[in-house]
Amino acid sequence: MDGIITAVEAQVRRGGRRSNVYVDGRFAFAVSTEIAASLRVGSAVNSEAVTRLLDEDQRARCYDAALRFLGARPRSEREIRDRLARHEFAASMVDSTIERLRRIGLVDDTAFAEYWVEQRSTHRPRGGRLIKQELRAKGIDAEVASAALPADGDEAEGAYRAAARKAQSLRLLDERTFRQRLGGFLQRRGFDYEATRTAVNRHWAEASQQ
Repeated sequence: MDGIITAVEAQVRRGGRRSNVYVDGRFAFAVSTEIAASLRVGSAVNSEAVTRLLDEDQRARCYDAALRFLGARPRSEREIRDRLARHEFAASMVDSTIERLRRIGLVDDTAFAEYWVEQRSTHRPRGGRLIKQELRAKGIDAEVASAALPADGDEAEGAYRAAARKAQSLRLLDERTFRQRLGGFLQRRGFDYEATRTAVNRHWAEASQQ
């Protein structure tokens, strides 16, 4: 594609974020407005220059897509890679985007694992076994996942909080049924035997006093 740039026009339907470039009076390609700002009407372009511009544009789009995905919450590296792959970005562009995000601290699986455990502990308590499964499903290394899990005492406290509403609904049952149902509830949420036993004992003691 050799010729002279005859026009650079912002795309209205894209809110001006992308621009159409015309060569010799015909539409040739589209790039981000930031990249288009470096082009001048009347300048000559050739196929090699256009290839570089389109490559730069794709890299910018890949990076922007990753940032949008990160806007809702932190993500693991695998989550970001999977999302960018669904957008069909080239593997080399995904790699360079991940490296760029890693340099500025937006991709950090250790920090992500700690974030995930904290969120689970605060909002939706789960046992260490289940949390580890969730982290592994998100591509977190087994050692990193294990290191982020709460200590035994914290897990018991998490089990107690996770069972609070359920225990309230079971408070009128006999002790054996209360323990069976509440214990099963906690085990299905990944809490280990010791944390479950401790939490069930606490809730039964409280229910007995009501």
